[in-house]
Amino acid sequence: MIKYVEGDILLSKAQLIAHGVAPNDNFGQGLALSLRERWPAMYKDFRHFCQVQHPKTGEVWIWSGADGVRIANLLTQEGAYGHGEKPGKATVANVNHCLRALRKEIAKEGIESLAISKLATGVGGLEWGEVKPLIESQLGDLDIAIEVYETFIADKAASGVGSQ
Repeated sequence: MIKYVEGDILLSKAQLIAHGVAPNDNFGQGLALSLRERWPAMYKDFRHFCQVQHPKTGEVWIWSGADGVRIANLLTQEGAYGHGEKPGKATVANVNHCLRALRKEIAKEGIESLAISKLATGVGGLEWGEVKPLIESQLGDLDIAIEVYETFIADKAASGVGSQ
């Protein structure tokens, strides 16, 4: 069941928080920066993962922290492979592939609640009207609680799935 909420996704109590990034992303702005500041170990582990595995767009990498938090990094944007390069833009195809991969991970890991951002609509450059239907088609029939954070409000817990 999808519920559209407003608030700060970092305050969600959902089992899994999902957001979009690029391979080799430096987590330098937006939600990625907030995640990097809150969980610096995740960023360090992500960078190591990218150096060792050379992931491609359309894939998902899930990080589990010592405090029980789990973050799904959806590789929605084209990678930043050269020194000092910035990540490229997201594509609808990449978002769709990521959501399919996320769906498989949710089933494999037995996830019961998910908080997800407006994927690829900030730095990624896509329009929410392109992404929202993908989330609904790929995740809408799952029998889990899903919070989609449509509006960011700093330091405000959304009333919904994981914040009750």
